[in-house]
Amino acid sequence: MTRPRRVTLSTEAAAAVWQILGILFDSLTGVSGPSDWPVDTEHLVDLEGRMIGWWDPVELETGEGPDREVELHIEDVALVLSGMAFTETMSADLPWFEMVRWTSDFVTAELRANWSDSEWAEFGSLGG
Repeated sequence: MTRPRRVTLSTEAAAAVWQILGILFDSLTGVSGPSDWPVDTEHLVDLEGRMIGWWDPVELETGEGPDREVELHIEDVALVLSGMAFTETMSADLPWFEMVRWTSDFVTAELRANWSDSEWAEFGSLGG
């Protein structure tokens, strides 16, 4: 893991991330249909475990509770952004697609901005 940041996340944003992680888990286990989306299962499990350490499961389900300062790495955010892209792709024809897009925009604004464009470009050039 690289480029750690102390990030303050609202519980609402954490709940959105939690939902995205759940969708990725469902795709890996075949619950939501087969997927060939590239997901690092070990990283997914690690991030889920850290989130449970930071928030109570009820908070993650409801999105209600205090903001928390957490340590995230650029790889964590890249995983979530990839999960959001997967979610958007899989939801394109569904009636709640606009909600999926709103959630993606919301989470992106909360997370991606903690690293500069040059850090993202460097991360991408290293294969991230």
